[in-house]
Parts: sequence; structure tokens; C-alpha cells
Amino acid sequence: MLINYSGYSKMKAKLKYKNKTIIINDLKKVSELGKFFGLMFKSKNTGALLFEFEKGNRAIHSFFCPVFLAIWICDGKIVQHRLVKPWVVSIKPRQDFDKLLEIPFNNKYSRIIGLFLDEEILST
Repeated sequence: MLINYSGYSKMKAKLKYKNKTIIINDLKKVSELGKFFGLMFKSKNTGALLFEFEKGNRAIHSFFCPVFLAIWICDGKIVQHRLVKPWVVSIKPRQDFDKLLEIPFNNKYSRIIGLFLDEEILST
């Protein structure tokens, strides 16, 4: 479930995962042009991004991106998540999706990433 709280491109995501509620603040909704770039050329300390698409299944890549957690959502439910490393040519979930969250692997999001990866994430 995604909630717009500012009227601009900043959003707040409220997700249910493993019987826990996860809130991601300061989520930036990307424009059509932003969909091409995503986290490309951004530092690992950048903020999380929200992509909205027509329902379907398309691939993303991680050229010039920092490590990030991808969370694919369809009709308000998480369908898949994956830790994405740089320089992967094609990353595609097994199911259709209409939203994608890209959450950079940094201290700000370490607790959230740790919940999805079932491990404690230590800062590097």
C-alpha cells in the first residue's frame, strides 16, 4: 500500500512482509525519464525510488548502479524481492508487477534490507 503524503514526487510506502509492517519514508516517485536512469550514477547514500508501470513483466539492469534491494509489487502485494549487485544485464521477477521499489544498500535502509534478507546488515 503506497501513500502520497506531500503532493509532490515524495511518497511514503507502507508494506506488509512476514507479518511485519515496513514503512519507507522519503520515497521518490520517478518520472517517465527517471525510469530510464533509476539509481544509475547515484551514490550508495541516495534515497529509495518508486517506479510505476503498466501491469506486466519487464527486465531492469544495474549498470552504473550501487547495490540495491529491488521489491516488485503487483496490486499492492509484494510479489518478489532481490538484492541487486552492479553490472547485471537483466533482472526480472517471476511474476507480473505494476510497481518497483529500488532501495539502495546504505545505513538509512539497513533495517529494512535486513528484514527482507533475513540477516543483520552491517555497515561497510
